[in-house]
Amino acid sequence: MMCHSREVSTAPKEFAFDVVVVGSANLDLVATLDHLPKPGETIVALGYAEHAGGKGVNQAVACARMGARTAFVGCVGNDDAGVFLRGVLENEGIDTTMLRVVDMPTGRAFINVDSRGENEIVVVSGANTQVGVAQNPLVLPTSHVLLMQLEIPLTTVRNALQLARRNGALTVLNPAPFKALDAGVLSLVDVIVPNETESAACGGTQVLLDAGVKTVLTTLGERGAVINTHTSATSIAPHKVVAVDTVGAGDAFIGALSAELARGATISDAAAVGAVAGALATTVRGAVPSLPTQSSVRSAMNK
Repeated sequence: MMCHSREVSTAPKEFAFDVVVVGSANLDLVATLDHLPKPGETIVALGYAEHAGGKGVNQAVACARMGARTAFVGCVGNDDAGVFLRGVLENEGIDTTMLRVVDMPTGRAFINVDSRGENEIVVVSGANTQVGVAQNPLVLPTSHVLLMQLEIPLTTVRNALQLARRNGALTVLNPAPFKALDAGVLSLVDVIVPNETESAACGGTQVLLDAGVKTVLTTLGERGAVINTHTSATSIAPHKVVAVDTVGAGDAFIGALSAELARGATISDAAAVGAVAGALATTVRGAVPSLPTQSSVRSAMNK
């Protein structure tokens, strides 16, 4: 198939990092339930845990565990949660030079997970609203790949995409949670990675391509993924596992995808690795705890 027009393998060797992630940092408060509550229903949790989270942190850790030299750009509060999140990133070998402390509480995500592994999530953004605001003007380290999500201000998303383009990076965007994006933003995106719900909210694959996105990679959960460009469509086979918690699957997929793209893989090969990483993440509870290592992904692919 035809890949996006800007090949990672031609990127300058002097880039400081493989992947720079600009995104959110949250403390995840996870309740394990028999079933998800209906409106007005009160239920008693079967268990409770706190984990590092936020799509930015999750995807940065996913990249690092897949062997990518990773830097994180974001904001946390001057609180215990912020100290905890910085420690998690640094323990994974992720550069936190651009993780700023701001005068707002660290973001939180309240996550309910039922006995089938399905989840519902409510996010309180907190310090994440200051990403790119507290860092004004935004400064990005150079990298092969810029990876972003939409849990931070849209003005920051646009500014970071523009900077990354000038720096010669491949731009990868996970449009989650959904926010309306204009063609000015989408035209700066090389690879967009929505799930089916996010793709529909964006208007569908063709709308994204017509807006200037080079490649649309739609994740399909247990059915794998599909890659669309203006000239081709390619299906990515799923990796079969028994899921216990789907909360980290999408982040594992995107992190592995980005790490592989930074190493020069084609989009289809990178997505195949991402599909395995995403599947493995569903076999462990929690977001960051579930993110697989490069060795575990390679081992699963060789079985």
